[in-house]
Amino acid sequence: MQMHLIPCLSSAGALSLMGNHLDRITHLSYSELPTRDPSGLEKEELRVGVAYFFSDEEEEVDDGGGGYTKDPSQEGPGAVSELEYSAFCSQECIFSKLRENQDLNVYSAKTLLSMCKPGDLVELVSTSQAPHWAVYELNDQVIHLHEGEIRKDSLTEIGRGRRGRIVNSRYRFRPLPSDLVLQNASGHLGLHSGDICWTSSENFAAWCRFGKREFKAGGEAHSAEQQYFLKVHLGDGTRSGHVHTLVFRSLEDMIRERRRVDASGILKELSLGVSGGKEG
Repeated sequence: MQMHLIPCLSSAGALSLMGNHLDRITHLSYSELPTRDPSGLEKEELRVGVAYFFSDEEEEVDDGGGGYTKDPSQEGPGAVSELEYSAFCSQECIFSKLRENQDLNVYSAKTLLSMCKPGDLVELVSTSQAPHWAVYELNDQVIHLHEGEIRKDSLTEIGRGRRGRIVNSRYRFRPLPSDLVLQNASGHLGLHSGDICWTSSENFAAWCRFGKREFKAGGEAHSAEQQYFLKVHLGDGTRSGHVHTLVFRSLEDMIRERRRVDASGILKELSLGVSGGKEG
């Protein structure tokens, strides 16, 4: 799906556009999960916000492998250079992808199959592409959103040499029982673009596991009181390095922006002119 960026209004209803530049993100290390109020602004922190309007083009791309520290044919765990995030709804942590408190190693499809149980969420990753998510069913079969269709495929075949991992705990919501997860997934098999209300494979797979309407396109009522904060850590620690905080009005928009950054390696910043903040 093609995406265009337009600035959001701040809570005061006025936006001071101080910068709109592109930073290539390379050689990153990250800090532990923040525990303070995510809406508080540190001295060297940018508070940024984006809003979207969309075309009808399909978002999912035909993504290949690459970027691993081990040959994909090896069976042991490997690592891939990737961004790490934490996300909050108001003050509640709802998403965590931090190497310091999670195993972000990736595995070959053959090894991954030996680890999966029915109802698990599987993430296939590669460099410079948004991750592809699927719901594991049984016997190498997964149900996923791909190229505008909810379909069932072989995990080994859709992997095409990419490595993957189980991401059941990536979101901090309470999961549904595995039989309901599979019921959610299989109940939508065969749906095509016109009938699909999820904007990515991640939205669909996460909805199957957690059943929250926020994962659906337009499924969340926007309110001034509820905001989502996506933290992208760009330095050698929260105190010494950069922490970019992006503010969103819906979970759907936050997921879309994170996946765009994963795919492009580029962070587009819209500064709200916060006093004490600096560009970088």
